[in-house]
Amino acid sequence: MLYKFSLAAFLLALSASGQAAPLLIATGSLGGTTDKSGLGALLENGVDANNVLGGTGSGLAWAGGNTFLALPDRGPNAAAWNTGLDNTTSYIARFQTMTLGLSQSVSGSNYSYTLTPTLNATTLLYSASPLNYGAATPAINTADRFYFSGRSDNFSGSGSTNPVNARLDPEGIRVANDGKSVFISDEYGPYVYQFNRATGERMATFNLPSALTANNLAATGAAEIGGNTSGRVANKGMEGLAITPDGKTLIGFMQSPLIQDGGDGGRANRVVTIDIATGKTRQFVYDNYLADTRKSYNSSEILAINEHEFLVLERDGKGKGDGSKAVVKRIYKIDLNGATEIGALNNGNGISGESALLQYAVNKTLFLDLKAALNAAGVGDANIPAKLEGMAFGEDILEGLTRYHTLYVANDNDFLPGTAGDNLFYVFKFTDDDLGKTSGFVNQQVSAVPEPGSLALLAGALGLLGLRGRRKQAPAS
Repeated sequence: MLYKFSLAAFLLALSASGQAAPLLIATGSLGGTTDKSGLGALLENGVDANNVLGGTGSGLAWAGGNTFLALPDRGPNAAAWNTGLDNTTSYIARFQTMTLGLSQSVSGSNYSYTLTPTLNATTLLYSASPLNYGAATPAINTADRFYFSGRSDNFSGSGSTNPVNARLDPEGIRVANDGKSVFISDEYGPYVYQFNRATGERMATFNLPSALTANNLAATGAAEIGGNTSGRVANKGMEGLAITPDGKTLIGFMQSPLIQDGGDGGRANRVVTIDIATGKTRQFVYDNYLADTRKSYNSSEILAINEHEFLVLERDGKGKGDGSKAVVKRIYKIDLNGATEIGALNNGNGISGESALLQYAVNKTLFLDLKAALNAAGVGDANIPAKLEGMAFGEDILEGLTRYHTLYVANDNDFLPGTAGDNLFYVFKFTDDDLGKTSGFVNQQVSAVPEPGSLALLAGALGLLGLRGRRKQAPAS
């Protein structure tokens, strides 16, 4: 759809925020009620089918050109059917391959844009070796395909970072530079996994620092929170994921501070970097607190500007879908160069505790006030999506001789279009100057590959798919 707004209102919003900022140029919605998975059976709640389309903005990754991968989370759990499982279902974890077609029109010196999202393929995620299930094993399992699902009881009795656990709550996704695999972060573990982009098979598990592990598991978030004194807060695990433009390092972002660091509502959040080749990890501190609101907010996404500078999306849970009005939706810029690696402190044992960690927090500067930008475009606070969670750069655009970078932001509508609205995608244009003082913007270069559906078909016919035999276990940090 063509997105129009008041320039005067936008300039007024910029003046109020005291910053230069990217400009919203288009928004689009992904229609339809079903995806391309072909799964038709009803889920346990009896409401949503296995192929229900929704939540596509939990994670968003650029795959080159106008191709993007969109990630729904653990599936529909708004309909009450079993509170002992937090109403989660056997929704199979997946990612969606889509085209976000951005078209430019020119009239004199005025440029306008239209964004057309199109769903192309759905890829289901599985392990080639058995997984731990609860009472419901996916009916589509085969002798060598064991699918991940959103049911909260799909775990063994061991700690949360056991990679054999079948429960998966995907929240962040990035594409490898060769275009052949994807990295996905998860709230349940927290985990970071690597999957074959064409088939959906898990290829690698990256071991995360033990400080993130919740040792006592339960099928409800409340029981897990009450049963642990350390580790990630239930349903607030690794929410964001970035990959550096050189394709060598992953950066995971916890949604809220760990239990021992203040827990949900605390300030001292953790950023974890992972060397993809060696599995070596490092930890840094991010302060969730905002001085102007005197509150701390959760972090939803992280995106690499270059090898050491990143954008971080902070938000409240208010807005459309929550029945309230949005207050904070902001993107900040951080730099890990020169920051203290907290995992190496205290003779390598690391440190914990909010006050101990905050002294090492990285500096952050405001890059974009999303709420102000959407307000300026005529979107009221009650209609701003409560869960703006996905963030990715796209292709550059030219307006005459001026080059702009593009930033795509997506929402998680919790599979509830009637309440939380459509699956939306917002496109912003920005220049290097909008980033302020920086080492420079470097976009990831992803090699073009056939779309997942066509590549999988080719592999099955010719036996040419070489990724399947490369599963590996990354060494411990």
